[in-house]
Amino acid sequence: MEEQIEGILPFMHEEKYNIDELLITEGKANDKIFFIIEGQVSVTKKDVLLTRFSEGEAFGEIEVLDVMPAAASIKALSPVTVMTISNKSLRDVYKKDVAVFSLIIMNLARDLSRRLRKMDERFTSSPPIFY
Repeated sequence: MEEQIEGILPFMHEEKYNIDELLITEGKANDKIFFIIEGQVSVTKKDVLLTRFSEGEAFGEIEVLDVMPAAASIKALSPVTVMTISNKSLRDVYKKDVAVFSLIIMNLARDLSRRLRKMDERFTSSPPIFY
C-alpha cells in the first residue's frame, strides 16, 4: 500500500484553507478529490448541515465521478490542510498504473457506499412522512 501511495504523490497537491473558507461551493464546478490531512470541514446543502469531515476523510469524489456541479458546499471549520488530486491527474494515474487507479476507485466507491448507508439509516430512523 505504501508503494501505491508513493506512486500517486507526484499527481497530488497540498492546499491550505483558513477558518470559514469555502473549499467547494454547491452548484459550482469541482474537478478534484480532497483528502483531509488536518482540520475539519462542514458539508451543507441549501444551508442545511449534512455532516462534518475530519482527518483521514475524503470529499469531492461525487463531482469527479459524475462530472456534474458540486452537490454540496464544503467549508473549513478550522485551519485545514488537504491533499488533492484532479480528474486529469486521475486519468494520468490510470495511464501509469491501472492497478493503483483501480484501488483508488474501489476505495472511493466504498466511502460513497458507507455514506449512502449512513444517510439511509438517518432517513429511516426519522418518523415517516405521510402526504
